[in-house]
Amino acid sequence: QVQLVESGGGLVQAGGSLRLSCAASERTFSMYAMGWFRQAPGKEREFQAAISRSRESTYYADSVKGRFTISRDNAKNTVYLQMDNLKPEDTAVYYCAARFLPPSDTKVLVAPGGYAYWGQGTQVTVSS
Repeated sequence: QVQLVESGGGLVQAGGSLRLSCAASERTFSMYAMGWFRQAPGKEREFQAAISRSRESTYYADSVKGRFTISRDNAKNTVYLQMDNLKPEDTAVYYCAARFLPPSDTKVLVAPGGYAYWGQGTQVTVSS
């Protein structure tokens, strides 16, 4: 059972930046594809960014492309989401997710159903 703990959320003005972190309990963290999602009140969980286990591949939702950057430090069992030029519509609870993939599988995962493990979420609020 992989435990994921997000941190770094908070209140920021429009145009500002935040860096979210997601620490994993799993020592074999490098074998997991990772992703970030968000969920605003009354809306479905929405894909934001994903990174392959090898860090070779990343993928972003169109709405955050050029503003958000996903990265991972396998030595620290942590995945990050750098969020720049934040907008009020970015306000949501942000979740990280993980799924084990075999060594030969370097794909990124976009669908929420593709992930097996989820963190508890961290609130991001962007004021106008």
